[in-house]
Amino acid sequence: MCLGRRTPVLAPQLLATPCDWLVLGDPPDEAEERAGRPFVEEAGQLLDNMLRAVGVRRWDQSASADQSAAERAYLTPVLKCRPALMRAPDATELATCAHFLRREIALTQPKVIVAMGRFAMQLLLSETPPEQARLPLGKLRGQVWRFADVPVVVTYPPTFLLRNGADKAKAWADLCLARTVAQGGHSASGDTPNP
Repeated sequence: MCLGRRTPVLAPQLLATPCDWLVLGDPPDEAEERAGRPFVEEAGQLLDNMLRAVGVRRWDQSASADQSAAERAYLTPVLKCRPALMRAPDATELATCAHFLRREIALTQPKVIVAMGRFAMQLLLSETPPEQARLPLGKLRGQVWRFADVPVVVTYPPTFLLRNGADKAKAWADLCLARTVAQGGHSASGDTPNP
């Protein structure tokens, strides 16, 4: 799977640091591989601004000690390395990295997971009925799903929003839904909603 990778793209080392938000992105692109971390450059700036607008900041080791879990977002990619050839990851690759995600969830104890992108959505909705998991991202957003017993909100990735500014309002609505879920104000019963 990682044959030909140059640099793994890993979130900052985590030692059981609660973060109310876990933001899962699609596989790393070239810029993220170069930086060795997720959501960088212009897309990362857009995401940081969006998160700040809902009262959350990207968590890193240099973050202020007085920052509460409710103000922290842990950002991580669905795959921990960029496929060597420009191609979509296959189900085996997603499944291989799923155990890393489950460990990150156990360490951060998020109250909500925001799936930003098609592959992040596919992994997180892999436990839903297959006909729902195959729907386009636009049909799955605006709802609360579940993965590993944590509420999941699906939305567009920042790279998509940079090219499709008209969808920023939809992404904003998704982040507001995620904020409501994280604050305990939305019923996320575990029943898979109907699209």
